[in-house]
Amino acid sequence: MASDRKKPATLRQVAEAAGVSAATASLVLNHKGEISEATRDRVMRAIQALNYTPRGSGERLRNDAPVANTGNTLRFLKIARHGQTVNQNHAAFISDYIDGMSFEATQRGYTLQVETHEGEEITQILAGLSGSNIKGIIALGTELSEDDIRAIMGCALPHVIIDTHRPFLSGNFVDMDNDQLVHRALQHLKDQGFDQIGLVSSHASVTNFQLRHEAYLRAMAALKLEVLQSNILSVSATLEGAYADSFKQIKPKHLAPAFLCANDIIAFGFIRALRDHGVRVPQEVSVIGIDNLPMSSMFDPPLTSLNVPKTKIGSMAIRILDDLISSDSSQPPVKVLVSGDLIERHSVAPRSR
Repeated sequence: MASDRKKPATLRQVAEAAGVSAATASLVLNHKGEISEATRDRVMRAIQALNYTPRGSGERLRNDAPVANTGNTLRFLKIARHGQTVNQNHAAFISDYIDGMSFEATQRGYTLQVETHEGEEITQILAGLSGSNIKGIIALGTELSEDDIRAIMGCALPHVIIDTHRPFLSGNFVDMDNDQLVHRALQHLKDQGFDQIGLVSSHASVTNFQLRHEAYLRAMAALKLEVLQSNILSVSATLEGAYADSFKQIKPKHLAPAFLCANDIIAFGFIRALRDHGVRVPQEVSVIGIDNLPMSSMFDPPLTSLNVPKTKIGSMAIRILDDLISSDSSQPPVKVLVSGDLIERHSVAPRSR
């Protein structure tokens, strides 16, 4: 006779009810990771609704998933060197990286630890790894200098660096394909009738900003569009800094009719500055950002933005790290660039003839 007792809810069911991966649900449950408040709230509501009770660290997240153990620990180093981009405004962005890493790590039998470092020297961070049972590390390279990256490359642990890449260094990198992303944006603007397209770049010490600036110059040449130095602005990467710097540099009567911004936060500040100069978006100036942050869809106007596949980058980093850990021989350096898509919203309008 079948029992009428209701089976206890699983973490997988909680994740499905909350609309997240099991890895994200696990991070929320264990108070780890850079998870947005909205996501945490959804997971906690699902836990309460299903009356979920954790069954310990040995619970399988999938029937075919290996059980992680403390001897198979990976560590994600979230490093903020100056905080221009690794800050609360990008918490959801980094959370997606962690989500991708957590899910892939779980499938491969690893436990993922997340460690945050703000303003610490890289030598101090790496010294904290000695004597630990860490199998390998993934470092957030957004704000790292070349010396920082060389220090990581010189450590004894298998390692992968994400959100940046250095073409001339023989390390392991996973980054977005900035050339593809920038060309996609400029092609879209050209298709909308724009033959003058400006760039709002940043002087912050972030390699991806430099790569996007260089990609802009290459893409403009490939699309046979003229680059005017007067259409290139350089601003701070923080929201308020981008607004203040943009406001000083904007000359309403001499603006390009369309701009690509180095990221969404810069785009938000730039659009605010345009507004305060009496310039309407998109009626007078069209704007595209990069990152597709959650607030992009709620901005006024909703921001057209290039979507970076962040969970894909996170999971790819774990795959590469697993190969390095599992290999019996030295492996050649791996550099992976992941392409993205343009998310069209209302900050771009076809140019009136």
